[in-house]
Amino acid sequence: MTDLPPHDWPELKPGWVWLCGAGPGDPGLLTLHGLNALRQADVIVYDALVGQGILDWAPQARHEYAGKRGGKPSAVQRDISLRLVELARQGKRVLRLKGGDPFVFGRGGEEAQTLVQHGVPIRVVPGITAGIAGLAYAGIPVTHRDVNQSVTFVTGHDATGAAPTALDWEGIAKGSQVIVIYMGMKHIGQIADRLIAAGRSPDEPVAVTTTATLDEQRTIETTLAACAADIAAAALEPPAIICVGRAALLRQALDWRAMEAGALPRDVDPLELRRPAEAG
Repeated sequence: MTDLPPHDWPELKPGWVWLCGAGPGDPGLLTLHGLNALRQADVIVYDALVGQGILDWAPQARHEYAGKRGGKPSAVQRDISLRLVELARQGKRVLRLKGGDPFVFGRGGEEAQTLVQHGVPIRVVPGITAGIAGLAYAGIPVTHRDVNQSVTFVTGHDATGAAPTALDWEGIAKGSQVIVIYMGMKHIGQIADRLIAAGRSPDEPVAVTTTATLDEQRTIETTLAACAADIAAAALEPPAIICVGRAALLRQALDWRAMEAGALPRDVDPLELRRPAEAG
């Protein structure tokens, strides 16, 4: 793609910071507003999950890495936010590029607050979040009217890096038919135990997708009771999206990437998937 289609595209002005979601990984899932931002930026401050294929669309810009990955040396959030302020005050056209959507477990809200507090004007460019797109690339719809009418998105760790304690796990377990967990691989054993203790079946279907939407994507199908052991046995590594609920079984019929490789879909009746949950 060399030219954007006709549109009244917004201008990234000097001294402004745009907080932009780059999507879950596949460069094709970047929005056109995101591409427009890439082409105008003087400086791009980007996260660990932003691929080179996306950065290549902005050869005119300086690229500054500010990635954070669990368990690895990472930039400090306050330093990142203040760096954005500094660049804006230098009169740069600043693009803060984050994986997925900046306002979905991406700390974009914190960065936006800091910028506004320092008098820096901002624009937010939403992105496609991995909790939806990553599962879609695994053949899992997060909603299906014959299977589930609710979905809950949760983070797998709190601000300290521990498993979230402020969440009402009993309420989540009883109230949401499908639970999508971001950044939950490290604590999945504890999370699974809490969900089971709150009433979810140990046999509940679980799907775990890593490196979602990229060629290296891997997905395993397991159960709530076995997911921690199966993740370890498969040697899966983050980033990962974890889907808990009977919607995960729809992958058996809707794994379109496997179909591209020549596999035949399995026959799954969504109504049959719903019945065990209703019986409980």
